[in-house]
Amino acid sequence: MNFTISEKQKQKLKNKLVLVYSQQKADLIYQKLENIIQEFANVHPELRANKSDPENLTAADNVVICYGDHLKGSQEKPLQTLRKFFENYLADVISIIHILPFFPYSSDDGFAVINYKAVDQKLGNWKDINDFRKEFSLLFDAVINHISASSDWFQKYLAQKGKYSRYFIEVDPELDLSEVTRPRAKPLLTEVETVAGLKYVWTTFSPDQIDLNFKEPAVLLEIITVLLFYAAQGARIIRLDAIAYLWKEIGTSCIHLPETHQLIQLFKEIFEIVAPKTLILTETNVPHAENISYFGGSAVEEADLVYQFVLPPLVLYTFLESDSRKLTKWAKKIKKPAPGNYFFNFLASHDGIGLRPAEGILNELEIEKIVTAVQAKSGQISYKQNSDGTKSPYELNITYVDAIRDKTKSTAEQAEQFLASQAIMLVLQGIPGIYLHSLLGSENYLAGVAATGEKRTINREKLQIEYLTTELKTKGSFRNLVFTGYKELLKLRSSESAFDPQAAQKILDLNKHIFAVQRGQGREQISCLINVSAQQVKLSLSPQIFSSLKRDKITDLLTAKTYYLTNQIEIELEPYQICWLK
Repeated sequence: MNFTISEKQKQKLKNKLVLVYSQQKADLIYQKLENIIQEFANVHPELRANKSDPENLTAADNVVICYGDHLKGSQEKPLQTLRKFFENYLADVISIIHILPFFPYSSDDGFAVINYKAVDQKLGNWKDINDFRKEFSLLFDAVINHISASSDWFQKYLAQKGKYSRYFIEVDPELDLSEVTRPRAKPLLTEVETVAGLKYVWTTFSPDQIDLNFKEPAVLLEIITVLLFYAAQGARIIRLDAIAYLWKEIGTSCIHLPETHQLIQLFKEIFEIVAPKTLILTETNVPHAENISYFGGSAVEEADLVYQFVLPPLVLYTFLESDSRKLTKWAKKIKKPAPGNYFFNFLASHDGIGLRPAEGILNELEIEKIVTAVQAKSGQISYKQNSDGTKSPYELNITYVDAIRDKTKSTAEQAEQFLASQAIMLVLQGIPGIYLHSLLGSENYLAGVAATGEKRTINREKLQIEYLTTELKTKGSFRNLVFTGYKELLKLRSSESAFDPQAAQKILDLNKHIFAVQRGQGREQISCLINVSAQQVKLSLSPQIFSSLKRDKITDLLTAKTYYLTNQIEIELEPYQICWLK
């Protein structure tokens, strides 16, 4: 029996198209869109009917972010090596793997995609990707703001072949583009030679990453087939890379435009029809209020998940200053997302630590403190171009390990210090996204930066699997201490319903050296205390802080130490100690 789109669904799709395009264009686009949707639905009925897939994310959903070739062996393709490592070491604590763009690419470590529907042969093939799904769910990247200059689409543009002559954004370089938000200190326009002469095309990120023209309906329809292809390949979550820049309108900032939001809502509506369990994650490296606008106006209208981009710089500042007050103040203001929406909490990623999200929370002097500290730890700073021609710090390029730890301390103390920072991400409302190099305790890859000349190489080292496994098994080594400690936290987190992404959250203000948050309710409630300083901290707390339920004790899940709820509770936290009281 052929699949049919309901009248209500048709109207919702048409309304989105009308808000972006003219009525006349929207009618023409819709007919083609309906054909794409119905054909896909008929071929993939399992994506609508697979009841074994979980409906919601839970406390057991921990994500690891990695490149397909982060780990390398001598006898097999990198994707095979990566999968075996996850199966052997992490299957009990990780449920979702975000493999960063694994497609053929020309630059930017995968984010200049040549072919959206192919796997880079150096990494493996589609079977290797699908093999991960035996044990894990997958998160795919959709790098749809731009495509590689080496792509077939752009080569056909240069030849001015049919519809491809309209696939990219041509701009007169004499126009005033000063209002455009610039994430990188590089020219906005790139001169290219076509068969029709010289053209200037829009390149938000680099001359090799050519922005797609979503004003051309053929581009929209092509990208929709790409997103549906990813759903068919088993992506549980699809990350929309650099999505805030999708729609361009000269005379505006060209970021967060209404058309961009409408198109994401269109993508979401299409998934609701043909693959309702496929989730959308928007990557928007901006301040919190702008970031959460991608949830849309109502529950699950737009993105299912948004990044908490404030966390990386704010947690770093907290540990550099041994002071949780800024973090506590910010966290108190965070409103719980609507049911079905989730925060994607992270501290490190393949990119650096973005500073823009800290605007309005940290002042210029405090930002400068972070910049100076990172430079003293062999990190580097990337700058953005401002509309007045000046530059300002945009991103810190350093591994989160080296950003946080004090290398004058003992190896064990350094591991405790780093794990305390990670514990903040693990206990906050949402799901955690853990960069593989953080899980492995990796330090700055300075040799890589010298070799490539790219600042971001500092946290993108490729590791030989034999070397890595030896290090992980070496008792007392930094990697061993971080890896085993991190796994212990993840295992415990996964088993406690208090850490469900949408479980209740209350931020406590106990001491400037302590970040404190209560998750869950009643007998399942867990009070998380994290010492962000090198000092021993003594707390004298009322029993009423922990619960109104009548019970006589609470226990630290990490140390098994018990506190009786009779009089004031005296708790001593060692430097960088993590305490989860239930």
